[in-house]
Amino acid sequence: MRREDHRAELGPRNFNRDLSWLEFNRRVLAEAGDERVPLLERVKFLAIFTSNLDEFFMKRVGLIKRQVHAGVSQRLAGGLTPREALAAVRALVCELQLEQAGILKDQVLPALAAQDIALVKYAELNPKEQRWADEYFRANIFPALTPLSVDPGHRFPFISNLSDNIGILAKPPKREVKTERDGLAVAIDDETLFARVKVPGTLRRYVPLPARHGHKASRFLPLPELIRNNLDELFPGTAIESHVHFRVTRSAGIQRDDPSYANDSENLLESVEAELKQRRFARAVRIEIEPDADQGLVRELLEKLNLDHQDVYERPGPMDYSALLEIVELDRPDLKEKPWRGVVPARIVADNSKTGIFGAIRRQDILLHHPYDSFRASVEKFIAQAALDPDVLAIKQTLYRTGMDSPFVASLIRAAEAGKQVACLIELRARFDEDRNVRLARQLEKAGVHVAYGVLGLKTHCKTSLVVRKERQGLRCYAHIGTGNYHSKTAQLYTDVGLLTCDPDITSDLLTLFNELTGLAAKHEYHHLLVAPFTMRQRFVQMMDREIENARKGLPARIDAMLNSLEDIDITEKLYEASQAGVRIRLVVRGFCSLRPGILGVSENIQVISIVGRFLAHSRIFHFAAGQADSLDGEWYIGSADWMYRNLNTRVEAACPVRDPAARKRLGRIMDVSIGDQRNAWDLNTDGSYGRRRPAAGCDPDADETLGTFAAMMREAGKAGV
Repeated sequence: MRREDHRAELGPRNFNRDLSWLEFNRRVLAEAGDERVPLLERVKFLAIFTSNLDEFFMKRVGLIKRQVHAGVSQRLAGGLTPREALAAVRALVCELQLEQAGILKDQVLPALAAQDIALVKYAELNPKEQRWADEYFRANIFPALTPLSVDPGHRFPFISNLSDNIGILAKPPKREVKTERDGLAVAIDDETLFARVKVPGTLRRYVPLPARHGHKASRFLPLPELIRNNLDELFPGTAIESHVHFRVTRSAGIQRDDPSYANDSENLLESVEAELKQRRFARAVRIEIEPDADQGLVRELLEKLNLDHQDVYERPGPMDYSALLEIVELDRPDLKEKPWRGVVPARIVADNSKTGIFGAIRRQDILLHHPYDSFRASVEKFIAQAALDPDVLAIKQTLYRTGMDSPFVASLIRAAEAGKQVACLIELRARFDEDRNVRLARQLEKAGVHVAYGVLGLKTHCKTSLVVRKERQGLRCYAHIGTGNYHSKTAQLYTDVGLLTCDPDITSDLLTLFNELTGLAAKHEYHHLLVAPFTMRQRFVQMMDREIENARKGLPARIDAMLNSLEDIDITEKLYEASQAGVRIRLVVRGFCSLRPGILGVSENIQVISIVGRFLAHSRIFHFAAGQADSLDGEWYIGSADWMYRNLNTRVEAACPVRDPAARKRLGRIMDVSIGDQRNAWDLNTDGSYGRRRPAAGCDPDADETLGTFAAMMREAGKAGV
C-alpha cells in the first residue's frame, strides 16, 4: 500500500500535524501569561511565539497552499483535505493571535509599567516630547527611509519577507499644464495613488525616550509609530487619505534534490545559492495588517500581492512581536531568570594529564546533558584539543547548523593548517541556514579542509564527530554522538544529550558512516549504530515488536522515548499495536504529536506529555525494556532523529547505544524527572488539547516535580559538576 493511501485510511486515529504544532505554540504562549515566569522572560515568550509562527507560515502554510492550488483533495493524516486544513489553521491562528494580544495588553504591559517600563504611543507624549521625537526622526530616521509611490512611471514595489511596511493612499498636489491652443494653465486633479514606506530593518524598533524630570522610568516609542506621525516629512504637500501598518510573509519554497548535483560540489553550491535568491521573491502566503484598516488600501495590497481575504490576518498590538526582544535586552536582571552557566562534568578533568579529555574518555564513556553540562568544556574542548594534539591524525565532523563565529570551524581550520586530515560534512540545505553554510563551506575549503555535502537525495542531519589518534597500542578512535547541533549559542538554550566514547564497536560503525558520507562507498552494514535511512526504522520496529512479544509472554515490556516531534504513521501504528498488547509507553514529545493517546482499545496504555519552559527541549532518548524489569537494563539509545517520516526515510541520522551503567542511570533520571514534572509539563488529551499540570496543594516546594524539569536538572548539575 502506498504511504499516502495508508495516511488517508487512518483518518481521525491521528492528529493533523499542523494543528498539533499550533497547539505546541499555544504552550509557548502560555509561558508569556504565566506569572511565575520572570517578567522580561514573559516578554521573550511573546516574541518567540511570533517567530515560531512566522516560520510555520513560511514552511507549512506555503506547502498547504501549494497543495490547494494543485487541486489535491484527498484526506491526509488527521482526516483533513488541504483546503480544510488551511481553514482550520486560519481559525486557530486567529484565536491564538487574539490570545497573544490579550496577554500583552492586559497582563504584560501593566506589569511592565509597574516596573517603570512603558511602551507609549506618539499621541501619549506631551508637546515637548513630541518635538523631541520629531527632531529625533529628522536626524536619525528620515535619511534612512525611501518612500516609493505607484504610478504610471513607478511599478508596485517589491515587499520583502517579514519586513515592516507602511502603506499609504494619497493625492499628490494639483498640477498645472498649458493647453496647446491658447497656452492657458489648467489645474489637473491627479487620482489617489498608493505609496509604501519600508521600516528599515537596520534600525531599532523601539526608540528610547528621554527620562522625564525626576523620573527614571524606561519609556519607548515604537519606530513605526514615529514614522507614521511624520509622513508629512516624507510626502510634503501631499494629501494623505489613509495609511496602514502591514507585514508580508513569503513561502520558504521547495528545496530540490537534483541527481545532477550528486558528485559535483560546485554545482550544489551554485544551486543552493540560486535557490536562496529565488526564495527572496517567493510567493506571498500571508499579510498581517492592523485592525480597522482602510479597505481601499487592503484591496490594493491583496491585488498586487496575489492574495485573497483569507490570507489577511489582523494583528492587534505590535505588528512584529519579535521586536520586543529589544525590551528583553534591558539591563534589569531582577526581571530575568538568573543566568545559568553549565558546569564542567566532574569526569572531565581540566587538562591535568597529558592526554586531557582523551584520557577521561578512555577511562569511561561520558554522557553529557546540555546546557546543564558545559558545552564549551566538553564538546568544544574535544574538537579543540584534537586540533592541537600532535598525536591526532584525523578529525571528521558533520555540521548541520552552526554559527559564523563557531569555535568548531576555527578548530577544524587550525587542524588542517597543522597538516591533519580534516573532513567536514556540511549540509548546505539546512532550512534558513543555507547562506551561512555556503559561506562556511567556502571558508573551510579555502583553509584546506575536505568539505563534502552528503548523500544524493538525502539531508545529512546526524550530529557526529570522530577523532583518530595515534597511541602506544596503535590507532584509537574517539567519538562524539549527540542530539543537538554543533552550535555554541543554541547549546546554551536547548537541552540535548551527547556521548563521548572510544568504544570500538561504535567508532567502527561511525568510520563506516563517514566513509559513506564523504566517499563513494556502497551501503555498508551497521552493527551497533542505528543509521537512517538504512537501518534505523527497521531496528526501531524490531525493538517494538520484541516489546509486543514480551508483553504477550508476561515479561516486562515498556517503551520510553523523548522526542521533538512524532508524526510517522507506521511508527504510530506500531505504538498503537504495542499499547493493545499491554506495553507501557511513555512519550515526552515537546512539539507536535500526531499520535492520539487514550483511544479505548487502541492507545489507552500510551501517555504523552510535553515539556515547555526555560530551555527548548531538544533531546532524543529511546529506551526499550527488552524483558528486563530494571530500567538500567534493556536497551538505551540517543540520537539525532525524531519519529518522523523525513527523519527515518529522507535524512541521514544516527543513534548510538548507551552501554555504560552510569550513563544509562543518568538517562533514566532525565526521563523520570520529565515524566514526574508538575511545573513545566502538559498532558496530551484524546481530543488533541493539552492540560497543564500544577503542583498539588501543600507539596514540597523543593521537590523535583514542584521545581520542574529545568530547575531540577540545574540543581542536580550544580551538585555534581566542578
